[in-house]
Amino acid sequence: MRRNRKVKILATIGPASSSEEMLRKLFEAGADVFRINMSHTDHELMRTLVGRIRAVEAAVGRPIGILADLQGPKLRVGKFANVKEALTPGQTFTLDNNPEPGNSSRVFLPHAEILSSVEAGHRLLIDDGKLELKAVKSDGKSITCTVVAGSAISDKKGVSLPDTDLPVGALTEKDRADLDAVLATGVDWVALSFVQRPEDLAEARKIARGRALIMAKIEKPQAVARLPEIIELSDALMVARGDLGVEMPIEAVPGIQKQITRAARRAGKPVVIATQMLESMITAPVPTRAEVSDVSIAVFEGADAIMLSAESAAGAYPVEAVGMMNRIATKVETDPTYAGIINAQRSEPEATGADAISLAARDIAETLKLAAIISYTASGTTGLRAARERPQVPIVALSPILNTARRLSLLWGTHCVVSPDATDLDDMVDRACRIALEEGFGKPGDRVIITAGVPLRTPGSTNMLRIAYVGSDTH
Repeated sequence: MRRNRKVKILATIGPASSSEEMLRKLFEAGADVFRINMSHTDHELMRTLVGRIRAVEAAVGRPIGILADLQGPKLRVGKFANVKEALTPGQTFTLDNNPEPGNSSRVFLPHAEILSSVEAGHRLLIDDGKLELKAVKSDGKSITCTVVAGSAISDKKGVSLPDTDLPVGALTEKDRADLDAVLATGVDWVALSFVQRPEDLAEARKIARGRALIMAKIEKPQAVARLPEIIELSDALMVARGDLGVEMPIEAVPGIQKQITRAARRAGKPVVIATQMLESMITAPVPTRAEVSDVSIAVFEGADAIMLSAESAAGAYPVEAVGMMNRIATKVETDPTYAGIINAQRSEPEATGADAISLAARDIAETLKLAAIISYTASGTTGLRAARERPQVPIVALSPILNTARRLSLLWGTHCVVSPDATDLDDMVDRACRIALEEGFGKPGDRVIITAGVPLRTPGSTNMLRIAYVGSDTH
C-alpha cells in the first residue's frame, strides 16, 4: 500500500468514523495518521479506538500513526439566570468571582487566574470572538469591561484572552489524567493545546519520557511571539487555525501559517496544517473551490501533513473527505510549478555530519535520478533529516522498531517499513535493495542511495552513503 504523494493526511476519528470497518476505509482512501480528540473521548473509548486502529494496521501491513490531542485549559463564563442576555456596544459589563447566576450587567468567571491577570486595556473575546469586551479596570476579584462589539452572551461560553499571559500551564488535571492514559496505550504523538510558552512543553515531556513525541499546537499570539523557543522544545508543530483566528486578526492567519511552516521546515520539525480545510464536506459531498485552494497552498508550502477535523469525525462524508484531500494533494504534487516552489524554500543544512550526509544524499539522488533514498533509522533521526531536505525522489525509512515507523508516518515523503536490523554493511545494502524492489520503489537495474549510521544501531550517527543497484549482486 504505497502512497503516490509526499504530504501526509491526518484524519480525526469520531462518531462518523470509529468502527474498524470505517477506519479501514479511511486508511484506504488516504489517511496516514489518525487523531483522537480527547475533548470528546473518555479513556475507555480511547482505548477501544487505539485497539481498532492497531487491528487495521495489522490487516493492511503498514505502520499507522496515532495522535492523541489533549483538550487544554477550557476557560468559560458561568451561567445566567435567563440563560442568555442581550448586550449593547458601549455598555459596562463585569466578570467577577461571585457564583450567583449572571444578568445583563455581570456574570461569574470561575477562573481566578484570569481575574488576577487581566489588566486595563486587555481584550476578552467571548464565544469565539462573537462578543468583544475591553477591560477598563481589574482588582483581582472582578474585571469591569466595556462592550466593544457583539449583542449577546449566554451560559458557559468560552473566553479567549489574546492580550493576557496567563500564569497557568497548558496541562490541566484532566490533561494529566488523559496523558497518562494515552501513554499507557502506546500512542505515537501527543498534541498539546493552548501552548503559551516553552515551559508549557517541559511538563508534558517530563511525563512522556520519550514514550510519545510531543506536538505543540500554535493557537495563541503568545506562542507565535516565542515560536523559535517552542520549536526547539517540541517534536512537531500544528498550525491550529481555529483558535489562532479568534485570538489574532483573522486576516493575519495565512501569513502566520506560512511563517510557522517555514520555521518548522528550517528546524527539521514536522508541521501539520489544521482546521476547516474541507469544512463544507461535513454536509456536502464536494468541497468549495476556496477549500481546494486552501489545501493546495499547504501542500505547495511543503507542510508535512494536512488535517481533517469534523469532516472525518462527525461529517456525512468522511471517506469522501479523505479521498478528496488525497486527490488534491496528489494533483498539486504533479503540478509543473510544485518542485520549484518546494526547492525555493529549502533551508541551509546545519553544520553536522548528519545534515551534510542528508544533503549529499538528496543531491546525488536527484543528479543521478536514483529510484529512492533508503534511510536506516532506529530512533527516527535519520528519517527526519532525509525529509527535511524535501527530495524529489521517494524516501524509504527502514526501522527495526515499529514505534519509530509509526511516528515517521507523519513525515513528508517518507514511506516507512519495519524490517529486522541488518547484521553488517553487506546485509544492510542487500536488505535495502530487496525492500526497494518489494515495495515498488525500484525495478532490477535501478539504483538507490542508502544512508545509515555506522557502526549500526548507534542513534543519531548518520555518517554513511552508499549507491546500490536493485536486483543485482553488484553493490
